[in-house]
Amino acid sequence: MTDLNAFLEPGMLVRHPAHPEWGTGQVQSRIGARITVNFPDAGKVVIDGTVVGLMPVIKP
Repeated sequence: MTDLNAFLEPGMLVRHPAHPEWGTGQVQSRIGARITVNFPDAGKVVIDGTVVGLMPVIKP
Protein backbone atom coordinates (compact mmCIF):
# COMPACT_ATOMS: atom_id res chain seq x y z
CA MET A 1 0.00 0.00 0.00
CA THR A 2 1.23 3.44 -0.90
CA ASP A 3 0.30 6.60 0.98
CA LEU A 4 -0.87 8.93 -1.79
CA ASN A 5 -0.72 11.90 0.59
CA ALA A 6 2.67 11.45 2.30
CA PHE A 7 3.61 15.05 1.43
CA LEU A 8 0.66 16.61 3.30
CA GLU A 9 1.22 18.52 6.52
CA PRO A 10 -1.19 20.19 8.97
CA GLY A 11 -2.36 23.56 7.69
CA MET A 12 -2.19 22.67 4.00
CA LEU A 13 -5.28 23.26 1.85
CA VAL A 14 -6.74 20.36 -0.15
CA ARG A 15 -9.74 19.28 -2.19
CA HIS A 16 -11.30 15.81 -2.29
CA PRO A 17 -11.39 14.64 -5.95
CA ALA A 18 -14.67 12.73 -5.51
CA HIS A 19 -16.42 15.46 -3.48
CA PRO A 20 -15.74 18.92 -4.92
CA GLU A 21 -18.97 20.11 -3.25
CA TRP A 22 -17.18 19.84 0.13
CA GLY A 23 -15.04 22.86 -0.80
CA THR A 24 -11.42 23.50 0.11
CA GLY A 25 -10.43 21.77 3.31
CA GLN A 26 -7.56 22.30 5.71
CA VAL A 27 -5.44 19.36 6.85
CA GLN A 28 -5.73 19.04 10.63
CA SER A 29 -3.43 16.03 11.09
CA ARG A 30 -1.77 13.16 9.27
CA ILE A 31 -0.87 10.02 11.21
CA GLY A 32 0.51 7.44 8.84
CA ALA A 33 -1.99 7.16 5.99
CA ARG A 34 -4.90 8.61 8.03
CA ILE A 35 -5.52 12.28 7.22
CA THR A 36 -8.04 14.39 9.11
CA VAL A 37 -9.33 17.30 7.01
CA ASN A 38 -11.78 20.01 8.03
CA PHE A 39 -13.99 20.83 5.03
CA PRO A 40 -16.28 23.90 5.17
CA ASP A 41 -19.29 22.00 3.83
CA ALA A 42 -18.66 18.51 5.29
CA GLY A 43 -16.93 19.12 8.62
CA LYS A 44 -14.05 16.98 9.85
CA VAL A 45 -13.45 13.94 7.66
CA VAL A 46 -10.87 11.19 8.22
CA ILE A 47 -9.46 9.97 4.91
CA ASP A 48 -7.48 6.82 4.14
CA GLY A 49 -4.49 8.10 2.17
CA THR A 50 -3.92 4.70 0.59
CA VAL A 51 -7.32 4.95 -1.14
CA VAL A 52 -7.86 8.66 -1.87
CA GLY A 53 -5.30 11.08 -3.28
CA LEU A 54 -6.22 14.55 -2.06
CA MET A 55 -5.49 17.44 -4.42
CA PRO A 56 -3.38 20.22 -2.91
CA VAL A 57 -4.66 23.77 -3.36
CA ILE A 58 -1.96 26.36 -4.03
CA LYS A 59 -2.97 29.94 -3.29
CA PRO A 60 -0.79 32.75 -4.66
